[in-house]
Amino acid sequence: MKIEAEKLAVKNIEKKKYRSDRIRDHLANERTYLAWMRSGIALMGFGVLIVRLRIIRPPLAPQPPGSGWKLGLAFALVGVLTVLLSTQHYFAVRRDIDEDTYQPPDRWILLASIAVLILGGGVLYYVFTVPLDYLNSYILE
Repeated sequence: MKIEAEKLAVKNIEKKKYRSDRIRDHLANERTYLAWMRSGIALMGFGVLIVRLRIIRPPLAPQPPGSGWKLGLAFALVGVLTVLLSTQHYFAVRRDIDEDTYQPPDRWILLASIAVLILGGGVLYYVFTVPLDYLNSYILE
């Protein structure tokens, strides 16, 4: 009788591992992780782009680099932070799916929204504080 109970327990564990709904949940978790990774890479790319555009200036009119590099650095740091937090979140959700204890966290959505709002505000401030005559003096090499 005890051996049959053990066999039944093993069968239940095996069935639990290969259920299609659990597989779908893990695949959805992986797609979400990859989307966050793309977002982090895009933020880092925007940071590099902002810094590089600020460096381009005419050779006869040297100008100080200003504070554009700070905005580019902020984008890059938020991108790196996004990659780190998304990796941690992926493994936490993976564990929660396996344990059937997953609850969607609101804090990550709020954190990401606040970060994008701050960066967007920085871009708007940067765009509207650069003098227009300075923008017309760029020569692409």
